[in-house]
Formats: sequence, structure tokens, C-alpha cells
Amino acid sequence: MFKTKRTLLAAAALAAAVPLGALAQAKEPVKIALVTSKSGAFATMGADVANGIKFAVEEANAKGGVDGRKIVLAEGDDESTPDAGRRVAEKLSREGHNLIIGPITSSISLAISQNLARWDAAFIGTMSKADKLTQDACSPRFVRTNHSDAMDLAMINEWAKTLPGSNFAILAADYVWGQDSAKSFEAAVTAQGKKVAAKLFVPLGTKDYAPYIQQLKNANADAVWVADVSGAIAFTKQAADFGLIPKTPLIGHALLSNFIVNATGNALANVPGNVGYTPDIDTPQSKAFAAAFKARHNRLPSDTEGQAYNGAMVLLQGVKLAGSTKPLDVTKALRGAEVETLYGKATVRAADNQLLIPNYIARVKVADGVLRPVIERSYPATLTPPASPLCKL
Repeated sequence: MFKTKRTLLAAAALAAAVPLGALAQAKEPVKIALVTSKSGAFATMGADVANGIKFAVEEANAKGGVDGRKIVLAEGDDESTPDAGRRVAEKLSREGHNLIIGPITSSISLAISQNLARWDAAFIGTMSKADKLTQDACSPRFVRTNHSDAMDLAMINEWAKTLPGSNFAILAADYVWGQDSAKSFEAAVTAQGKKVAAKLFVPLGTKDYAPYIQQLKNANADAVWVADVSGAIAFTKQAADFGLIPKTPLIGHALLSNFIVNATGNALANVPGNVGYTPDIDTPQSKAFAAAFKARHNRLPSDTEGQAYNGAMVLLQGVKLAGSTKPLDVTKALRGAEVETLYGKATVRAADNQLLIPNYIARVKVADGVLRPVIERSYPATLTPPASPLCKL
């Protein structure tokens, strides 16, 4: 009995002597799977996703982690394809890194989201826009922190009222996001009594845009709506070479990503379109992130880096709110919660786990000494359409 008492007293003395921070770090770590495109059509964008998420993780770990837990990243290459994305997400999840973040395309995100329960994983979507992710394919284990196609459409419906011209053409990538974007834009402009003279869908991996450019020139459109992230650099360069632009203006969905602007010289100067994030967003959270990022990298963050960082912010808040690293606990804690984001305080809508944030139209111009998207119009989060009745969480 006396030996037991001495043992207990010694243990208590040892606990008192150990710093609280060290005891906190003894908690189970937060194991995150960073699944993004290191190769394939979206590799350039994937590098920016990784930059944003790693910056958030390093920043949090420098402050002691989250909820007293160290954050550990494991990385995987989705190769820009749904099959590879599903395989690597499953591998990392089964190895214990079952808080997934980072996929770019909606097709990859859909391939992952439908398997979350089987893997006992959770998924924070930071880039994929397809409405299906928060409609009939919604999951209590999936939270989207970026704008959905439905959110963009609501904004485009308003923006379309200000677009000059009455005859448009569409060039979109031939997969779920590009198809949704084309449908959304066509609905927006036809609702204004305008028309779409040509609608072209381009397979992923296309290098030669000459046949499409000729069809766009033949359409004699007042402007071309472009929704083709993986092929945007090739298309923009060839559109300039073949004289489509600047004679026919471009407008676009995700066309104004920094990596596209940076790779196409001055071809996108003065082009308007939607953006998910720029350092112009006037919130304390965005200003702090942009300043810290610039101090580290000697440049401002890109749109992709900002959206990825924002998703990591929300994920780590989910861990703190849940007081747990269990995937379902994390997404349950986020459902209906108000969280800190780069866009200010925002709510994760309980009906479909969609983060409700403002939306933006920008124009490419010189700012901070570089050519980049600069916000021209802001649209409030209240413009977001109601959750789809197809989502049953």
C-alpha cells in the first residue's frame, strides 16, 4: 500500500515538473493526407495547393499545433486522374492519415468523397466546384470551403446584367466542372435575353486548340466564356497567335488563376472573370496571411494558395472544435459552425456542409508591380442559393 502511494506521489510530482505544452504534445497528432496533383494536367496548380496547405500547417505547428496536437502531413500524388486520386487517398487513409485535403478537380473529389465512410476518413474540399459534391453525392464526412458552381452561377446571374454584348461563345473542359460551368454561363446570359452562338467542349490533355479557335472566330461572338483550367495556358497563347484575342474579348471561370496569368505574358491583361481569392480581400485574416506569406516567400500568395490555406484553416478549427482527430467528429463539429476564414467569419451550412463566403469578380491588371487579378466587384455570401434538397446528410 505504501509502495503504491509512493508511486502515485512520484507520478504526480513528475507530471507537475513537465511543462503543460509537453503534456499537450503527447496527445495524438493530427494526421492529414495532402492529396493533390504532382503530375499530370494540373501539376502546376497542385504545387500551389501544396504550398498553401504546408504554409498553414507550418504556421500552426510553430504556434504549438492545434488543440495541443502536432500536425503531421503525408503527401500523395493523384496524378490529375480520379483513379489515381482514389487509390492514393485510400492508401494514406488506411495508414492513419484520414483527414484528406488538396484535390483539385471535381472528378477526383467525387471519386474520393464516395469512399469516405468505407475508409473512416473525412475530406475538406478547397478547389472543386461541382454542385454534385453538395447535392446527391453529399456526405457528412465532406466539407467544402471554396465556392461551388451554384454560388458562382448566382454571382454570374448578377454579373451578366453588366456584360457588354449580346452574343457569346463558350469553350469549356469536357469533364464535370467544365460542363457545369458552361451550363451555368449559358443559363445566366440567356436569362438576360442574350444568346450563345457556339459551345465547344475540349478533352483533357488537348494541346492543339487551333480547330476550336477557328470555330470561335467563325461564331463572331462579342466575347468567349472560357472554363478550361488545365488547357488555359495553351489556349490563351494560341488564341493570341491566331488572332482571336484581343479582337474577341475573353471572360472566364477560373481563367484568372495566377499561374495562368503568369505563363501567358500580357495576353490576359484587362480580362475579367471570377476569382476564389486574391490578397485584395479586405479582412484581418487575409491581410495577416498575405503579409506572413510575403515575408516567407517574397511575393503575395496566389489564388490557389489562398484557397488551399483557407481550407486548412477550417480543417484545423474542426479538430479544435471536436477536441478529437476522429474524422467524423471533425466534420460533425464543423457542421453549422461559425469559423474564422480568409473571408472573415463564415458559417458552414448545416444542410450540406458548404462554407458560405462572399464571391468576387476581378480584372487582370498591374498591381504591386505585377500583372495579377484585382478585385472589381464583391458579392455577399447571402447571394448563395439554398442547399439542394438532394443532399441528405
